[in-house]
Amino acid sequence: MEELLNPKSVHTREVVLAKPCPVPAEPGIYAWFFKEIPHSVPIDGCLKYKDLTLLYIGISPQKASPRKGKRSSQNLQRRIKTHFKGDASISTLRMSLGSLLVDRLNIVLRQVGKTKRFKFSHKDEDRLSRWMEKNAMVTWHVCTEPWIFEDQLIKEQNLPLNLQGNKKHPFHSSLLLARKTAREKAKQMPVVIK
Repeated sequence: MEELLNPKSVHTREVVLAKPCPVPAEPGIYAWFFKEIPHSVPIDGCLKYKDLTLLYIGISPQKASPRKGKRSSQNLQRRIKTHFKGDASISTLRMSLGSLLVDRLNIVLRQVGKTKRFKFSHKDEDRLSRWMEKNAMVTWHVCTEPWIFEDQLIKEQNLPLNLQGNKKHPFHSSLLLARKTAREKAKQMPVVIK
């Protein structure tokens, strides 16, 4: 995990979304480092890399559930691209960042379409993407069973934006509250029909 926690380089949104994409289409674990920290996120004890702070790690694919019995077809390339250009309904990182940055970016979570999925409007997702372009950088490590390393890193590192497996973190309840507040506000507004 040395290359994940002390990377030779980190990659911007522009680099990841370029063709060819430098992210391998293989299983693994990824780490997100940030330049600007969303207000209220505690960073004491967080790992630093140059002028960046490690706030979140993720894996792809997830461990196969006993019920389903098979792993998803996700890989590092798909997942990292989803975080950079997807929307809050399919990226927990975007949901967390957006919920913490609603005032800073003047964005609003909404319920969208027949399924009423929670996401930011198109223009608001664009604002969040632009913020990530300036402030979020990612690195990765290819491995066949990334969930083993994820559990270990969540125990060993201060990762305030990780929710799953991180209930003991002092910011966990604050992050859940920010996400809940954004969803509650969205429920009070009309559903956006695509």
